[in-house]
Amino acid sequence: MAPGEKDKMLAGELYHPDAPELLAELSACAAWLARYNAALGTPESWDALLRERLGAVGEGVMLRPPFYCDYGSNIHLGARVFLNYNCVILDTARVTIGDDTRIGPAVQVYAADHPRDPDVRRSGLECGRPVTIGANVWIGGGAIILPGVAVGDDAIVGAGSVVTHDVPAGATVAGNPARVVVHAASLSGSISLSAQPAHN
Repeated sequence: MAPGEKDKMLAGELYHPDAPELLAELSACAAWLARYNAALGTPESWDALLRERLGAVGEGVMLRPPFYCDYGSNIHLGARVFLNYNCVILDTARVTIGDDTRIGPAVQVYAADHPRDPDVRRSGLECGRPVTIGANVWIGGGAIILPGVAVGDDAIVGAGSVVTHDVPAGATVAGNPARVVVHAASLSGSISLSAQPAHN
């Protein structure tokens, strides 16, 4: 049996985004987002809603609405993950965020990608590449994480950075494109103010 478009999408292969099965999931997620972003309850009520849609939700997760995503089901959050207001996760591939990671407002995580070949791109085919963010990571507000990137445990991403390549564990990166400004080996309990992301 030939794989469906959803199977192709999750496998990182080229797929047709307008396939009926995917359009139905996008519609269901849009309806869920409307409910989640309109919820005025407690963090406990948000937790119940998150567990309806996301692929995995650890204990103590805090995801402040408004929040936006494509499918939701491909997002896996570890324990005590915190996402501030206005975050976007385009989860056409799996997005994993490890325990105790803190993500500032308006951060965007893109697993959605497009073919580099212009003729293939013109055909409407799309693709996705997984994004993995480790444990105890701090991502400053307004940062953008591009498709296929892995951010190592204990790393820091400066506010407004555009992360185009993997981030080593324990490193601090900043800029566009993001570059290492502090290596793990140089940390001694604190970093210079110039390397710190803005407050969440």
